[in-house]
Amino acid sequence: MGISKKKTWVRYIINIFAILLLFAVILLLTESEIINRYQALMLIPIGFNIILAVSLNLATGFLGQLTLGHAGFMAIGAYASALFTMSSPLQPMIAFPLSLIIGAVAAGVSGVLIGIPALRLKGDYLAIITLGFGEIIRVIITNLPFTGGAYGLKGISGYTNIPWTLLFVFITVYVIHTIIKSRHGRAILSVREDTIAAEASGISITYYKVAGFALAAAFAGIAGGLYAHYLCILDPPSFGFIKSCEILVMVVLGGMGSIIGSILSATVLTILPELLRGFSQYRMVIYSLLLIIVMIFKPSGLLGRYDFSLTKSLDSVFAKIRRALLRKGG
Repeated sequence: MGISKKKTWVRYIINIFAILLLFAVILLLTESEIINRYQALMLIPIGFNIILAVSLNLATGFLGQLTLGHAGFMAIGAYASALFTMSSPLQPMIAFPLSLIIGAVAAGVSGVLIGIPALRLKGDYLAIITLGFGEIIRVIITNLPFTGGAYGLKGISGYTNIPWTLLFVFITVYVIHTIIKSRHGRAILSVREDTIAAEASGISITYYKVAGFALAAAFAGIAGGLYAHYLCILDPPSFGFIKSCEILVMVVLGGMGSIIGSILSATVLTILPELLRGFSQYRMVIYSLLLIIVMIFKPSGLLGRYDFSLTKSLDSVFAKIRRALLRKGG
């Protein structure tokens, strides 16, 4: 095994250890009631919004394909997951994670079917056609009898809790971060930067566009499953154009191409309406003004394309310690 491969495995191990440590700390804070019940429950919508923002960032920020139908894939995952648990004789500990996987597969397959024709287009045309597909998905769900139609799907069990939400948030962030740092990630970034140069280098443009789009859709399906088992009721209008725009705002505000930016913006934009609840008459005006101010003074988003790297940060800290020790020794 070469030195570079060893470094890669060390980086993976450090990241996994950090994730497990953070997972344990959050659970400890909630169990010991240092975080109160209301704040703890806010972690769940924050969690599935992070999954939605980070997954859309893969398609829009890293792949460079502007899509406006992400809520449609969330809807597919939500309904597929909910219908499975409602009809499954399995125990909740098995049925729930299995339902999320089924939701991810259903949304991912839909992403492939939609992505193959849609990703032939670029820019505004791609945004329009994905918007159209998102609305088609919503209309189909509204008119299917087994999804509850326009009345919505009721009687869904409330299986979504903090540990399940955190687990799938960490899986989403870890998988997408790992892909972006791999050779496949470099291929995805090359497609974003210059499709002609990427194709001339032997990179399959269609493969990476569809694969990135489908993976983003699959994670949106997982977020939909968590959402369904959190609210315990599904309403087709909840997955309309406005929801897709909300997810896109999270990506743009955090920075297109920044995973940590998507996490930060999804957290802030989920908490902000709750903090402004006391100003119920003006909270949407304040919320909109804050977004406008950020876009005027920081058009690249809060973090631009910056991405946090734990291993690089640790290397930097250890390098400073070594330099300090050498200076003292000298």
